[in-house]
Amino acid sequence: MENMLNLCRERFSVRKFTSETVSHEDLEYVMECVRMAPSAVNKQPWHWIAVRSDEGKSKLQECYDREWFKTAPMYIIGMKNVEENWVRKYDGKPHGDVDVAIAAEHLCLAATERGLGTCWVCNYDTDKMQQYFGRDGFEVVVVVPIGHVAPDCPKAEKKRKPLTDIMDVI
Repeated sequence: MENMLNLCRERFSVRKFTSETVSHEDLEYVMECVRMAPSAVNKQPWHWIAVRSDEGKSKLQECYDREWFKTAPMYIIGMKNVEENWVRKYDGKPHGDVDVAIAAEHLCLAATERGLGTCWVCNYDTDKMQQYFGRDGFEVVVVVPIGHVAPDCPKAEKKRKPLTDIMDVI
């Protein structure tokens, strides 16, 4: 567990990348970790798009227009299948967002392990995102810029509540 805890401590929201590309081997490793993520009833109700092309990046940057975001050499879009995600019978709650979130965190931690940086982005123009990257029956949940962290990337102090504030033992 110590290695996992260190990995969790090391991961942070990267907001400045170098122009160095993410290797094919690193991308495959990260996405294999995504593939291994658990999901409700193992439905894996997701689809992932790796955006490397200049045209794709330009469209994506229209969806989330921030200068720091433009420094990423690539992005990974996580989508949920709205028809195939598991729904809890007691209250009708669909779990596609939860499943994609679990897999996206696998992505972020795997990237950190490989010496790459990521940032969770969900504040994008949903209409443009659907127009540019939409797939029938799918909805974008998250965009993860991924790349090598710039040496002068600001790294905010991790502020976390104490364990006693977030957990009860009964």
